[in-house]
Amino acid sequence: MGIFTKDIKSMEDLLIHGLQDIYYAEQQIVKSLPKMIDKATNRNLVVGLKAHLEETNRQVQRLQKVFEKLGKEASGAQCPAIDGIIKEADEIAGEIEDKAVLDAAIVACAQAVEHYEICRYGTLIAWAEELGHDEIVRFLTTNLNEEKAANTKLNTVALRKGVNAKASTAA
Repeated sequence: MGIFTKDIKSMEDLLIHGLQDIYYAEQQIVKSLPKMIDKATNRNLVVGLKAHLEETNRQVQRLQKVFEKLGKEASGAQCPAIDGIIKEADEIAGEIEDKAVLDAAIVACAQAVEHYEICRYGTLIAWAEELGHDEIVRFLTTNLNEEKAANTKLNTVALRKGVNAKASTAA
């Protein structure tokens, strides 16, 4: 896709491009989550991130099934949005000395990723429904529900499991 070319000619093309976008994003998340896990110190945060890494691998597999159902080869299209969110997370993590504050930042960065994914999956589901691709809606909805649940778990870790409270008392 170039800036001055018009490669997306139909809503079907738009759906495929959106799927390529989220497929790329999920693959980048699989690569970046281990770094977040290594930097996190809160036990609940580490456990949650590890569980979400396994979940994300399953989401990639579901997306591969979506491409298969559509008769397309699973492939990603570079996603500047997820690249930017991950780059920002890496930069912020590199600037934080206190481990408790770093945990709070990791939660915030992970939630930025989740919110991006929730937005993308919601749109893809709407498009797939409109185009009559009921066979892929189930896969996309499962991924969406997992992303929403991951975001809720991150809220719990931040608010009820003490990450934000501990960070707020750091020097």
